[in-house]
Amino acid sequence: MSLLLNQQVLVLNRLWQAVNICSVRRALTLLFQGHAQVVLGDDDGVFQTFGFREWQDCSRQGPAHELIQSVSFKIRVPRVIMLLVFDRLPKKEVKFTRHNIFERDRDTCQYCGLVFARKDLNLDHIIPRDRGGPTTWENIVCSCIPCNTRKSNRTPAEAGLRLIRKPKRPKWRPFVQVSFALDYHDSWKHFLDLAYWNVELGEG
Repeated sequence: MSLLLNQQVLVLNRLWQAVNICSVRRALTLLFQGHAQVVLGDDDGVFQTFGFREWQDCSRQGPAHELIQSVSFKIRVPRVIMLLVFDRLPKKEVKFTRHNIFERDRDTCQYCGLVFARKDLNLDHIIPRDRGGPTTWENIVCSCIPCNTRKSNRTPAEAGLRLIRKPKRPKWRPFVQVSFALDYHDSWKHFLDLAYWNVELGEG
């Protein structure tokens, strides 16, 4: 039973946006306290929500290997829950790291537009440091070695180069902290697919 209780459950906010992952133990506590409902979908992509008592009733039809049994009752392991009192996304700053700049720029030289292995990319100050250019999201871009050499200690305009896009501070999105290589339950797929376009940066 302890193995089941330690498995992972996808957590949605009230807007059905994926915001976190918790253990089955924590999910059942939230369900019992009335702070969450179980989300269950069918093969046609129709989703229903269940409170604690409803989920207990529904559990009678659940597969035996997903049932947690106590002396007094049986309950099915929830795979997705929705919080009833949380409709915001967690606020979090994206760390200013080399990795995250590569992620933001998608391993693409921001001058020639070609994609490179990270070992073949530099981080370039658009306005050179010795001219007062800051080390910030808005002044650092990925640059391939040939473009970086051509630019040298000049501005892009002086070197005859143009940025393919203006660099910005990225916004944090849901599931930045969750690896999509994670071995997740099939029932998560719908919500991860919805969230996937939001994923801009991994943890650096």
